[in-house]
Parts: sequence; C-alpha cells; structure tokens
Amino acid sequence: MELFEECLLGKVKLKNRIIRSATHDGLADEDGGPSDKLISKYAFMAKNEVGCIIAGYAIVSEEGSSSYPRCLAFYNPQSKDKYVRLTHAVHAYGTPIIAQLAHCGRQTSSKVIGMKKIAPSAKRHLFYPDKAKEMTKDDIIRVEDAFADSIARAKEYGFDGAQIHLAHGYLLHDFVSCNGNKRKDEYGKDINGRLRIVKEIIEKAREKVGDFPIWVKISATDKRKKGMRIPYAVEMCKLLKEYGVDAIEVSCGSVQDGMNTMRSKRMPMDAVFKYREPVASMPKALNKFCLACAKLINPLLPQPKPLTMFNYPAAIAIKEAVDTDLILVGGVANRADMQKAIDSGIKAVSMCRPFICEPNFAKKLKEGTADKSQCVMCNFCGLVIEKGETKCLLGKIKKKEK
Repeated sequence: MELFEECLLGKVKLKNRIIRSATHDGLADEDGGPSDKLISKYAFMAKNEVGCIIAGYAIVSEEGSSSYPRCLAFYNPQSKDKYVRLTHAVHAYGTPIIAQLAHCGRQTSSKVIGMKKIAPSAKRHLFYPDKAKEMTKDDIIRVEDAFADSIARAKEYGFDGAQIHLAHGYLLHDFVSCNGNKRKDEYGKDINGRLRIVKEIIEKAREKVGDFPIWVKISATDKRKKGMRIPYAVEMCKLLKEYGVDAIEVSCGSVQDGMNTMRSKRMPMDAVFKYREPVASMPKALNKFCLACAKLINPLLPQPKPLTMFNYPAAIAIKEAVDTDLILVGGVANRADMQKAIDSGIKAVSMCRPFICEPNFAKKLKEGTADKSQCVMCNFCGLVIEKGETKCLLGKIKKKEK
C-alpha cells in the first residue's frame, strides 16, 4: 500500500492515507460555528493534498462546553449555514471532512460554562479542581440524545462522517475507563457497563442517520491510576466493532497526564507560565521568579517516551485482535514512519502538530520536497489554545534562542 493512493476507510473514500487529526483551532464564531478564517484554513489544507480532515472537536451540548476560547459547537442551529459553507469549501478539492463530537465532562470549569459540570462519577480533575456532579440516568439519556442529534446534524451539514471523542480525558473517556467510572449501576461495574453509553449513542444515531459513517477516537493508554491499558483497549475495540463503529483512531493520554498525548523532550515551561492558569495570572515578578525556578528543575522532570510513533504498539495489538479499520496518530511526522504504519496494515495515519506547523505538509510529502515535518515538538501550540487561536510559535522560539 502507498501513502498517496485513494483508499476506503470504513465507508469513506480518502484522497490518500494522510489525515489531519482533529485539532482545537480556537477559530469558532460566537455561535460555535466555523469562522471565515477557519473555513479558509481547512480549504487550504484540502487544496494542499491532505487526504481527509477531521474537524476540531465540536461540543454536543452547552453543559459539555470547553473552557478553551472559541470552541466549535454543534448544538446551536443558527450555525448551520456556516458548517455547510465549511463542508462545501473542503469538498471543492475532493477532500472528505469528518465532524469530531465531544462533551468535556469534568475536564472543564463549572464557572466558565455557567453550570455544574457532570461526570460518570463525582471526581475532581487535577487541572479543573471543582468537583463534578455524578450523572443521573436522566443526565445520561440527555447526553446520549445530544450526541445522536449532533451526528444527525453532521450528516445534514454535509460532513462525510462523524467521530465520537472517547479519548483525552473527556466525558466518554471517563465513562469507558475504570479511572473515571466508579458506578455500580448498569453504566459501570464492568466493560460492558462502562461502554453502554457509547452503545446507546450509536443505536440512537443509527435510527436517525442509517449507515452514515461513525468513527471513534480512543485513548488506548493513559497514565491515570486504573486507567486505559492496551489489553483493555483491545477488548473495548471488539465491542466497538460489534456496535457498528466504522473506524477507530488510536491515540493516548488525557489532559491530566500532562505532555503524554503531545510529547516533547522538555516541558514547555515558557508556554506553561504564559498561558496556563493559575500561574499565567501571577503577579509579573512572581511569575518571572517561579519560571526561572521551573526552568532549573525542568531537565530533571521525566517526560513520556518514546517521542515518535508512541501509539503504534497499541494500534498493532488492536489490529491483530479486531477486524476493523484503524488510524494511527501520535508522533507520526516523517514519511518512513507513515509507510511503516501503512505496511503494517493500518489504513491511515493522522497528524495534528505537523499541520499546525505546515498546513501544506501533505503536498510537500507528495511532491517529494520534504520527507519530515519541520515541527520540533516544542508543544507551545498545545498551551497557547488556553488563551486564544492555535498557532505554531516555532519562528518566535528560534528567534528567542538566538
């Protein structure tokens, strides 16, 4: 199999096997619809040979809102025309586009969203410490309906499929994980119970959209106590296949893990102290002093390894046990690694940071003008989103180093 050949991923025909993985761009309008700048950004990637775009995560209901600014949302019908413009703009270049749908659960702030946040179990989050309310059965049904309705909207708006976000510490990741789900009712106790909400979302969605493609994104591993591990992820994927999921994107980690999902050699301390609360709001002198101290100990802080292809072992384990189409994401940034994944039977590879750094990266690969991304995995882009638009700060970092 070749990187730049058409392929069928589930029911979706891709231009090639390179996917732009869902990335929070911070470019939604006030109604949660895509802004003109975001539409232009996606159209540019489509024009420049990306095989498929998974749009940045869109929230399915107001109570599931993100604390990140200008996040996409699917619950406001007033944004329909903007989403239709988005899908038309991407389709103009023969590129499919998938809507990623999410609910933040306890990985947000009750103060920011204006209501008590909810989760499978009443737990605190390391970085969002206000305690979430344990969901009632009525809460669960409401969330299921919100996801099913959003999948129906994805079809109505012209998307080529929908991806349910089961990863990175969001609500459904908490449901499917032993770490986040301590329930003793039919939505907990064992793997079937923990995945019941996903099963019911898909069942409700199928009643509305028929065989419209439904993908999922999972964290096959994370660093949380009693969290996701590869053997459990394999069993989970067997159930997802039974539920009628068309493709699975294999990722890892949660926000609580720190730099696990987006790995780097060192913690990006400058970005932490500039963009992450509460340290970003410290008095200037105190912030500067604490940053200097943090930089001294930074080399001693262990970072997750490896830095590249870090979800490949999980994807291979799933592939060997489950007959389903897989997408590999996580530290995939050069042609050799992409081809290795494809040669192993993984249908496609997806990338986030390389496309933040170089939106025309796929075209460079196709034309042979580049074999690897210029991204240095500094991870400033993963922190700037807490204050504004997602962007690559590579040029500024290099200038500062000089």
